Amino acid sequence: MRDYIDVTGKNEDEAISKALAQLGLDRDDVSVEVLERAKSGFLGLGACPAKIRVYYGPEEEEEILPPVPKPEPVREERPRPAAPERRERPERKERPPREKKERPAPEKKERPAPRPEPVREEPPVPLGEEVDDEKAAAIRTFLKGLLEHMDSAAEVKVYLPEKGRYKVILEGQGLGALIGRRGETLDAIQQLTSYAVNRSGGPRVRIHLDAENYRAKREQSLQHLARKVAGKVVRYRRSVTLEPMNAYERHVIHTALQDFEGVTTYSTGMDPNRRVVVAWDRGERH
Repeated sequence: MRDYIDVTGKNEDEAISKALAQLGLDRDDVSVEVLERAKSGFLGLGACPAKIRVYYGPEEEEEILPPVPKPEPVREERPRPAAPERRERPERKERPPREKKERPAPEKKERPAPRPEPVREEPPVPLGEEVDDEKAAAIRTFLKGLLEHMDSAAEVKVYLPEKGRYKVILEGQGLGALIGRRGETLDAIQQLTSYAVNRSGGPRVRIHLDAENYRAKREQSLQHLARKVAGKVVRYRRSVTLEPMNAYERHVIHTALQDFEGVTTYSTGMDPNRRVVVAWDRGERH
């Protein structure tokens, strides 16, 4: 059984942050079980903090001890009757023992250890040539002005992989500040750009903003996290609530586990704190 601590906070996020700070671990190294959800009460009365249980440490497997052999009963040795005297026979000449030729032991072929499957990064999809229509010009104008205010010299490239959907790539050095923690800044810039471009009228378009191929890398990371958490849920038969995610990231988790035997997923909470719950499917038999 893994070690765990119980932590309380104003809400689940604060409780998780307290637990991670106390343990000195990252979010992916622990499993979280929500014991009590926070209640605001009425005019401050009846308020109740959130209470969570955080499991940490190595996943120990149960050690199966071999059965202890039962001691055999001790038999009493009875004295044997003396054997009758035998007549002495002439001594025979002993022949020298034959030398046995030792055969060389067969060499044991060591089986090579299984190699872990390398993580294959999907190559970026070719986007063709840049597009220069009215919407693309509006995207460039807005982003260049925004990036100047953010003291960023990133270059803006706009593509149209399909009708009504623009792919915007930011290129340059030091783009980490534009991506932000887990893509939060990149998502905010994308939302602002979409609002600014679509409010001018005309047909509504979708804008997908990326930098340093972050979207593909984040998707692979979420898929790995989903499979890891699902394995723990099946093993311990205990639901796990993930960190808050946007709609696209929640969709990645749901899709990654839709065929995973023994678990089911659903979302809970309100944006921007909506989370995915990976729950043990009691209907499955293992």
